[in-house]
Amino acid sequence: MTPDSTDETNGTDDGIDPVTLEVLRNQLESVAEEMGQTLIRGAYSPNIKERRDCSTALFDAEGRMIAQAEHIPVHLGAMPAAVDAVRERDPRPGDVFLLNDPFTGGTHLPDVTMVSPIAPECNSDGAGDEDREIVGYAVSRAHHADVGGMTPGSMPAGAEEIYQEGLRLPPTRLVAGGELREDVRSLVLANVRNPDERRADLRAQQAANERAEERLADLFAEHSRETVRSGFDAVIDYSRERITEEIAALPDGTYEATDLLEGDGVTDADIEIAVTVTVDGETIDVDFSGTDDQLAGNLNAPLAVATSAVYFVVRCITDPEIPPNHGCYDPVNVSTPEGSLLNPNPPAAVVGGNVETSQRVTDVIFTALAGAAPDRVPAQGQGTMNNLTIGARDGSFTYYETIGGGFGARADRDGMDGVQVGMTNTLNTPVESLETEYPLRVERYALRDGSGGRGRFRGGLGLERSVTVEEPATVSLLTERRRHAPKGVAGGGSGATGENLIDGEGVPAKTTVDVPAGTTVTVKTPGGGGHGDPDERDDAALEGDQATGKTSTDG
Repeated sequence: MTPDSTDETNGTDDGIDPVTLEVLRNQLESVAEEMGQTLIRGAYSPNIKERRDCSTALFDAEGRMIAQAEHIPVHLGAMPAAVDAVRERDPRPGDVFLLNDPFTGGTHLPDVTMVSPIAPECNSDGAGDEDREIVGYAVSRAHHADVGGMTPGSMPAGAEEIYQEGLRLPPTRLVAGGELREDVRSLVLANVRNPDERRADLRAQQAANERAEERLADLFAEHSRETVRSGFDAVIDYSRERITEEIAALPDGTYEATDLLEGDGVTDADIEIAVTVTVDGETIDVDFSGTDDQLAGNLNAPLAVATSAVYFVVRCITDPEIPPNHGCYDPVNVSTPEGSLLNPNPPAAVVGGNVETSQRVTDVIFTALAGAAPDRVPAQGQGTMNNLTIGARDGSFTYYETIGGGFGARADRDGMDGVQVGMTNTLNTPVESLETEYPLRVERYALRDGSGGRGRFRGGLGLERSVTVEEPATVSLLTERRRHAPKGVAGGGSGATGENLIDGEGVPAKTTVDVPAGTTVTVKTPGGGGHGDPDERDDAALEGDQATGKTSTDG
């Protein structure tokens, strides 16, 4: 934050001088980051402690996001819905709420959210227990490796209703007035595989939320309660001002695009997502009218997931240095018809909507906004999270991973190789950890030569990961871009499509199958699209490929 964003004599409209505001902003962001570190260090499952498939954020008493850790985009943009759902349940100091219901604040069932009202027992103003009030909310969201349902890992490709996907929790008090409700925890653990691992991961989430309350009490002691709460308003106002300036710099107009999903796990028919984006002064309206109706399969995405994808794209085409908080969302309006793919009615299955449909929503909005911000919109990346789940039906193990692929080329540089793209931001599971924790053996893990689209700047390369299962197991794959390749822009070529193989035989993009010991599962992920005319690729770019060992796709 720069001092010229406020009046240097009088401070902000909230009565905070610029220096104090900048200090507070960084301290609040540090609270969210420390929450995330606490969660990752305390978790037992590799999915959280190694892949870091989790997110943390800090909200004020009105449910506005104040600060977030730089974790998973699809988690963070959808978190406000979870806080809103909890606020409707009369939260009190000392409570902790647990939820995963996609129709009441959640995204999909494996993403378990914990929301804790923050009400420090004392502060620099001398208030004690008799004067506690809720000043904010600590929120952690983590993808649990199993939450019950019809298949190990709770990511079934063929689910046709949410009841098949796992245990569904509306906002429920796990802790009431500081006392753990053992009956609630026992109910949850009785309905999941690997209950010991789930218990430990839930405790890690609770510890993360407790850390937020401790750190916020420290800030009250350092700055005073009034100053910190005024800081909440000030950081939101600052981000709102910055984002509206960025939007105002875009050319006004209406921008449209469509894109396709490759079947919903029940049928292979293409599914259309249509968007109309209107830039008008300092606001952006995003309308998904024309998108297909909700599906029989599980690619339905709750409105919070679609909204999260919109927020992500708006952040990408504006200044990334703007502090991410509620102020960034205010100028953006999202609408989609009820009962559609992006706003389904229960009991729609939704587990794939969070991971795959969100990716296509990102792609289609980027395509639409290419007309408004061509230099900031990359070619299409892999457009899928390549979800691979392998688990035993007896609950002895459950492995889940999203696998990286090609990032689309940018207007001034090649796409990145073998990375997570779009709405996910996880790490990979290291081979050593995977083979230690599970009865799995990694046969191959490598970049896919030539999978990036040709262009003046080439698309990033996809990955190939082969894993042999050493015990009988159930394998679930939820993937995309196996039929429709990631597109290049400005004359750039398309990236390679992905491919799924079981013992060398191709299988559908979305499949669940029981396999015997010794089965090898291979996932080949898509490459990114290229940017610009391939004939304009210069010698310096080619030399860069050779120096880094990358494979050029220039023929």
